Amino acid sequence: MRRCVIFDLDGTLTQSEEGIFRCAEYALEKMQWKKPDAQTLRRFIGPPLVFSFQEYAGMTREQAERATELYRERYTTVGLFENRVYPGIRTLLRALKKRGDWVAVATGKPQGPSERILAYFGLDRWIDRVVGPDHGAEAGKAELIRAALPDSWDTAYMAGDRKFDIEGGKEAGLRTIGAGFGYGSEEELRGSGCDLYAASVQELTQILCGDQPLPKGQFLSMEGLDGSGKSTQLRLLTEALDRFGYEVVHSREPGGCPISEKIREIILDRANEGMTAETEALLYAASRAQHVHDVILPAVRGGKLLLCDRFIDSSIAYQGGGRELGVEEVMDINQYAIHGLFPDLTVFLDLPHTTALSRRYGASEPDRLEIEGEPFHARVEAAYREMIARHPDRFIAVDASRGAEEIGKDIAGKVLSRLMQMEENDG
Repeated sequence: MRRCVIFDLDGTLTQSEEGIFRCAEYALEKMQWKKPDAQTLRRFIGPPLVFSFQEYAGMTREQAERATELYRERYTTVGLFENRVYPGIRTLLRALKKRGDWVAVATGKPQGPSERILAYFGLDRWIDRVVGPDHGAEAGKAELIRAALPDSWDTAYMAGDRKFDIEGGKEAGLRTIGAGFGYGSEEELRGSGCDLYAASVQELTQILCGDQPLPKGQFLSMEGLDGSGKSTQLRLLTEALDRFGYEVVHSREPGGCPISEKIREIILDRANEGMTAETEALLYAASRAQHVHDVILPAVRGGKLLLCDRFIDSSIAYQGGGRELGVEEVMDINQYAIHGLFPDLTVFLDLPHTTALSRRYGASEPDRLEIEGEPFHARVEAAYREMIARHPDRFIAVDASRGAEEIGKDIAGKVLSRLMQMEENDG
C-alpha cells in the first residue's frame, strides 16, 4: 500500500519563532506600529501573515498586505535561517523514506523560502514535494495538502501543530495528527478534531513508524591535548547540531556511565602516581568496554548522535605514544573493549603541546596525566599527528590557536557537511 505523510513546516518540522518574531517586529517597526507582546507574536506562527497582521495587530487589509511585504523583505534574506529543526525530525524523515513512504510538506509559507529552509538544514533529500502559496498569495490549507499528494495513494496522514492543519487535513480526506510539541495547544488541536495526538517528536515517530527499526545514528568524538579548548568547542558544536535537529547525547572518556566514572577516579587521582603504564592502559580499556556497552551503542542504535569527549584515539596517543607502550599494543588491549567500533568522525583541536600545557596549567589544578613532563606531552602530540596522517578520512583537524567563536564556526561547518554526506550515503 502506498502511504503518504504530509507535514506542516513551522511548528512541526522546525522551530521558527526566532525568525518569525524578528521579522514581524521589523515590519511593525517600519510601519511605526505598536509592538505586540511575546504571547501575541507567538500567534503569528501558523496562520497566513495577512490574517495575522489583521487579527493580532489590528491592521486593515491594505495595511496588513504592506506589513507582509516588509516582513518578507527581511525574511527572505535573514529570517528564514533563524530557525532550528526539532530534535528527532531528521531520524523520523529518514525512517519514513526507508520504508518507502511518500513524504511532502504543505505550508502556508511561500514555497521558495520553504524549499530554501529545507535545503539549508539538509532535510530536502527526504522530501518528495514541497507546496506553498505562490508569490505570497493566500491559499487554503486543504488546497495545499491536496497539491502535496501524489497521483495515487492508499493511506495518507497530515501532521501539523495548528487548527488550520487539522481542519485542512480533514477537508482533504486525510487522517490528521496534532503535533503537540509545536505552537498550538492540545486544546486547540483536539478541539479541531485531530484523529491522533503526539505530544513529542518521539510520539509522532511511534505513531508513524511503530516498531520499525530506526536508521542508525552517528558517533562523533573530539580529541585534543589537554588545554586545547575541548570543553568550549563541545558546547559550541552541540548548539550547531541541535539547531540542525540532531538528537545529541553527550559522554566522555574515561567515564560516561557509573562504573566507568569510578574507574576514571582511579586513573586520574594524583595519589596513584605509582600506577604502571600497563595498568593505566588496561584501566582505560576496562572503562571503555563498559561505556561502549551502556552508552555508545544504545544511543547510536536508537538513531541519536553520540558526541564523546575523547575515545580510543586518546589511549593510542597518551598510552601508546606518551607512555611509549606502542600503538599496536594499545590497540590489542582495546579489542575487547570496542569490538571494531570507531567514531564515524573525529574532530582534532590542533594546538602545539607547549601552548596547550600553558593554557591548561593556568586554568585549574592538573590531574595525574597532566603533570607529566614536556617530553611526555611532545610524544602525545606526535602520536596524534601520526593517527591523523593514517586516517585522514575520519579526522577533521582544526587550527585551535584562533578565537573560540571562529574555531566553533569552522568545526560546525565541516562536521555538518560530513554528517549530511553520511546521511545521503545511508539513504
